[in-house]
Amino acid sequence: MNLSRQEMMQKLAVIQISEAGSKIASTLTKQLGARVIQRTDVGKEWKHFDAFVFIGAMGICVRTIVPYIKDKHEDPAVVCVDSMGLNVVSVLSGHIGGANDLTRDIAALIGAREVITTQSDNAGLWALDTFEKRFDWPVASDIEEMQDCIFAFVNREPTALLMDVCDDGTDYLEATKPEHVTIINSIQEADPRKYKLLMIVSPYAHQIPDGLLELHFVPMVGTVGFGLAHHPEDYEEIYDEIDEAFTKYGYLPCSHRYCTIDIKADEPFVEMLRDEYDEKVVFFTAEELAAVDVPHPSETVAKYIGTPSVCEAAAILGSNHGKLIIPKVKGKNWTAALAIDYKHLRQKQGHIEIVGAGPGDPDLVSVRGRKMLEKADLILYAGSLVPKALTECHKPGAIVRSSADMNLEEQCALMKEHYDKGHFIVRLHTGDPCIFGAIQEQMAFFDQHGMDYHITPGISSFLAAAAELQSQFTIPERCQTIILTRGEGRTPMPEKEQLHLLAKSQSTMCIFLSASIVDDVQRELLMEYPEDTPVAACYHLTWPDQKIYRGVLKDLAKIVHDNKLTLTTMLVVGEAIDNRQGLSELYSKHFTHLFRKGYDEKCS
Repeated sequence: MNLSRQEMMQKLAVIQISEAGSKIASTLTKQLGARVIQRTDVGKEWKHFDAFVFIGAMGICVRTIVPYIKDKHEDPAVVCVDSMGLNVVSVLSGHIGGANDLTRDIAALIGAREVITTQSDNAGLWALDTFEKRFDWPVASDIEEMQDCIFAFVNREPTALLMDVCDDGTDYLEATKPEHVTIINSIQEADPRKYKLLMIVSPYAHQIPDGLLELHFVPMVGTVGFGLAHHPEDYEEIYDEIDEAFTKYGYLPCSHRYCTIDIKADEPFVEMLRDEYDEKVVFFTAEELAAVDVPHPSETVAKYIGTPSVCEAAAILGSNHGKLIIPKVKGKNWTAALAIDYKHLRQKQGHIEIVGAGPGDPDLVSVRGRKMLEKADLILYAGSLVPKALTECHKPGAIVRSSADMNLEEQCALMKEHYDKGHFIVRLHTGDPCIFGAIQEQMAFFDQHGMDYHITPGISSFLAAAAELQSQFTIPERCQTIILTRGEGRTPMPEKEQLHLLAKSQSTMCIFLSASIVDDVQRELLMEYPEDTPVAACYHLTWPDQKIYRGVLKDLAKIVHDNKLTLTTMLVVGEAIDNRQGLSELYSKHFTHLFRKGYDEKCS
């Protein structure tokens, strides 16, 4: 779990030292939900707020808080803003308390200069003491050594990094690794003669070589499946007993959810998991559990509750059909198993990521999509529709192939060849792959062969058309619907989706893949739209050779023919093009919504 700054910073107090800071105080209360308190109340409120923002002189701020400062792991964040709003200074608990992030947020909010003095921030290094909260990585190593580890790291002592699993946090570490950090693949590579510090991100317990500082984070990637006897009296002990049982297998507590059969929903143990341990609990029906193949089915369990497995099947289902890491373990009144989603495992397990390339400009692929491209062993891109420039971020040694000259069977065979080698594959489609992307038949092949895949959405060309036309495709009270469709070419259209029927609504219509049949498109649209309806023919949207031709519907075919437009042309029809009439209620001063109260002139 990657927490946002707002989630990390819950309650914010503002201390306005003088009237000169009133405008800043007002901004913070409105924008950050802060509460103004008196300076004399800081002591009694010290443990009731997550952060204190002083508006005034630094000396007053420091003298106020000194009596209450205890420990970096307990103290709230403290930030000081000068009354002129020129500087925002992180004063106390910069990392763990979040003062550094709050300083950046306030500086951006009021247009001030941020002043942060922590070495790791100024050196562009990882803030190690924020990882537990930022990535939901509890620390398994000796917390008393944390400061020694940080000192060694920010002073660029040789550091070994061992990551046994993958998640958002490890992706960040790999992408931002400093030069003094070396990624190792096994604990045997952690040589005290070469390294001062060993950082570990792993749910496994490791035997650490003597002579190394150790900082061990535990990513919460496990799924616990459990079965219970009916209302066991010792249910309060089960939570710790499961952890102890898994520890014997070499695993540290690493679960982010607990799963079981739905008939156990009212068990006191389940209630305890939620209320006392704040664990997420997921339930499955007997039918769902019975459909899962497990290594240790039980005829007795099947006889009484309708499924041959609860704990193993629940762990597998709850981990998105992941790998069963610890098979069924039996306690006095419980059974438990541990599974991890394959996406978190670094073992050679193939994966296919279907990525939306966006409309063409490489800068418009999503951040996630680019990460996938940088990570891929094979990039198979739709070469007739996707610019090759989008693939130029590939890693050294990756294979980059266009699918333009390949049929479906050849594409699938190539992907399966790499999948069976445990490779990470990106299938790169234009726009958003789920809109006229022809991915359904590929997914059917993946499903048939039990291949793991996922879809990363992209910016569709109809969205790029709206942006490049500088037009809002929905007009208040006149046009609130956008139709995405295509004309009838070699692929027949369903009778109920013929263009002239869709045109009855006179909505904004974005027509894909239809430049070659534009005469038929124009004829059908004129059956419902007025002939002077605005149109746009958009060629190679966001590509370097983009061209956009505006006109009216009666001239649409002529525009396309005269400019020899064929592939990758989006046709847009509707009065929303270039419209500047009509006001939304959203920003009306009279309109009340969740974040703002409207102004009623009658009450003024």
